[in-house]
Amino acid sequence: MQELQPVETEPYQLAMFPLGSVLFPAMPLPLHLFEPRYLTLADDVVGRDGEFGVVLIERGSEVGGGDQRSSIGTVATIVEQQCFDDGRWALGCVGERRIRVIEWLVDDPYPKALVVNYPESSQRPRKPDIQPEVGIENCAAKLRLAIDRLVLLGEAPEGFELRLSEDPLLASYQISAIGPFGPADKQALLACDGSTSRLAQLDGLLDAAIEMLDFRLC
Repeated sequence: MQELQPVETEPYQLAMFPLGSVLFPAMPLPLHLFEPRYLTLADDVVGRDGEFGVVLIERGSEVGGGDQRSSIGTVATIVEQQCFDDGRWALGCVGERRIRVIEWLVDDPYPKALVVNYPESSQRPRKPDIQPEVGIENCAAKLRLAIDRLVLLGEAPEGFELRLSEDPLLASYQISAIGPFGPADKQALLACDGSTSRLAQLDGLLDAAIEMLDFRLC
């Protein structure tokens, strides 16, 4: 993950990609683009800074409009790209930083919004996260238990090795991304203000996930 970005004092316009999944900072995002509007988006952002915003579609379908989109998302940066002869794009992206949508603009030729950077409390000057290390090992242990059960159910590969960052904030993103949670829970985790509150929420979600997996294994 790149060095933390400064807080934006003014909203800026960003190309947006609503998805049915949540992207966390520092996490990978592979995309295969074939819809005309997102081919145009790729053409535009590849030629500039390679950045676009990703937000969760909370209700409805992006195709045809009428969807309800989350207001908190993540900037994705393109790190690998391939354009095929028929115009399709294969992109390898990584989450960079959280953003908050101030205003959605006209979806023409693709979704765009005015956004501001939305840093965690531990990233803001003079507002440190309190005891960010608390709960990391506990959540990591519970995640390993959940993964063990997913392996037994054939829903995770055998030999999966969990490697977490030593940075509490990045570790909280990794656990959130890997954990067996639905999109709504992951969106709530993304919106948490700081690793301490995120890890506290993860603790309860992992307990519930393990209980459900145990029920499925019975």
